Amino acid sequence: MNIIEHLVNQKRVAVIASDSLVIHDVESGTDFIGEIYYLGYEGVILKREHLVAEFFDLKTKLAGEILQKFSNYRVKLAIVGNWELITSNSLQDFIRESNSGRLIYFASSTDDALENFRL
Repeated sequence: MNIIEHLVNQKRVAVIASDSLVIHDVESGTDFIGEIYYLGYEGVILKREHLVAEFFDLKTKLAGEILQKFSNYRVKLAIVGNWELITSNSLQDFIRESNSGRLIYFASSTDDALENFRL
């Protein structure tokens, strides 16, 4: 996993550059967040492909458990993907609700995610 660092409003944001899964269960999510926190990043940008598919099936509660850990560490997260093709009403609602908050953001591009960190 490579990290491309951005400085946004004097805050360090890690853009993850990887061709493989970064978070595949709660344990790997916890390890990832701990590493990002330890390295001093206040925000992180992941691609949808970095998360196991079960993350987006809200019935598994994986998203809730992992996102709670981001909240506990106060690390802002943006997930980049094409969210317009989502057919699940509950996932659409979850994305809309997350985007109205300040900690978790579902972005359409890395530039969109970085702009959200400016707010």
